[in-house]
Amino acid sequence: MRIALVPGTFDPVTLGHLDLIVRAAGLFDRVVVGVLVNTRKTSGTPAEERVRTIREALAEEAPAIAGRVEVIADPGLTVTLARKVGAQALVRGVRGAVELEAEQALAAVNRRLDPGIETVLLMAAPEHAGVSSTLVREVAALGGDLAGLVPAAAARRLRASDGEGGRRS
Repeated sequence: MRIALVPGTFDPVTLGHLDLIVRAAGLFDRVVVGVLVNTRKTSGTPAEERVRTIREALAEEAPAIAGRVEVIADPGLTVTLARKVGAQALVRGVRGAVELEAEQALAAVNRRLDPGIETVLLMAAPEHAGVSSTLVREVAALGGDLAGLVPAAAARRLRASDGEGGRRS
């Protein structure tokens, strides 16, 4: 069985993330979405809430693959999680040239940590290339329209955490 790990912080999950997960499910028999802690980022949403949001988004917007996708939280190294779940590949999304350089460096470190795990880079679909979780959080905090940026499950969570979509205090 070909297993892929799609790692990320998913804070919040975007339609670009969801597209990446769906595309990975087309390439692999089983996909594990790893909600990880990135020590360079500050997350305002607990990992378990992000896991629930991704599960809801998959059930609502990609039910055909939801049964082949597992979503889990893990505080450790990506390659350690990949070993735990039996993944042969890490699937990462790339939105542009700057991200490609960063992903190449990350892939090199992961390969050094575990040469048996390949990194597969998928280019973002054009409609998602300009969307980042950081941008989505800013739009949500300022009460902007989240349609076309995040799955409905994430929009509901963001609106709830912002008090009816208003500005954060």
